[in-house]
Amino acid sequence: MALLVWFTMGVALWHMTVFVPDRFWGGIVGAFLGSVTGAVITGAIAQIALGWGIGETSLATALFALPGVAGGLAFIYWLGIRKEQASGQSPTA
Repeated sequence: MALLVWFTMGVALWHMTVFVPDRFWGGIVGAFLGSVTGAVITGAIAQIALGWGIGETSLATALFALPGVAGGLAFIYWLGIRKEQASGQSPTA
């Protein structure tokens, strides 16, 4: 159940990427994958560190995903900007 919570938090916060210029590596799909992957990774790390089972959920379970979503989106955005600069494309703001 905790995996579903982390995935859902990733998807929910991914929707906020419409307010950011689309410079994500892989576009909106890349942003989706970065958001969900980051949420699941940090959620799992926190859940394991606390010794909780994968079926145990609480409000904290959802909060564990937040740093991963931010980190995953930031990483994919950074990759997109790096790729854009390497190819010499103009900014698409």
